[in-house]
Amino acid sequence: MADPLLPAQSAIPSWAPRNSTAISATIRDGLTIASLAAFDGQTAALKATILKAYGLALPATPQRIASKDIAFIWSGPDQWTAIAERLDGRDLEFELKPLLAGVAAVVDHSDGRAVVRVSGPRARDVLAKGIPIDLHPRVFKLGSVAITHASHIGV
Repeated sequence: MADPLLPAQSAIPSWAPRNSTAISATIRDGLTIASLAAFDGQTAALKATILKAYGLALPATPQRIASKDIAFIWSGPDQWTAIAERLDGRDLEFELKPLLAGVAAVVDHSDGRAVVRVSGPRARDVLAKGIPIDLHPRVFKLGSVAITHASHIGV
């Protein structure tokens, strides 16, 4: 019987990296992404489990925290997104579900999200053209997170 899983492939297969002295935009393929949502009354248990397993304190505000091999992004009250490299077949859904059984819902988003890294001295200017949030450094600091839209697409 054939393997029922389709091979992983880029969400934007024809993307070519954009690089200049002012801006760089690259696709981050090869990631495993999962959402975590604490069950009612289980937020403290979820936070304690992640702290014990990864040494990271889940943020209570829109921020990103990371260790050398995993990052957690606050995505709403009692909700986070976990992201890691898909090295050696790593799959965060399969890694986190047994760890968080009875504490949180874990859902794979690896094939439902595209990650684009935008960097460079003009990155804020470029992003400000398409998203309706204040990106000034005094408001949107390093490690800050925002869930918003760009041209009616969730970002």
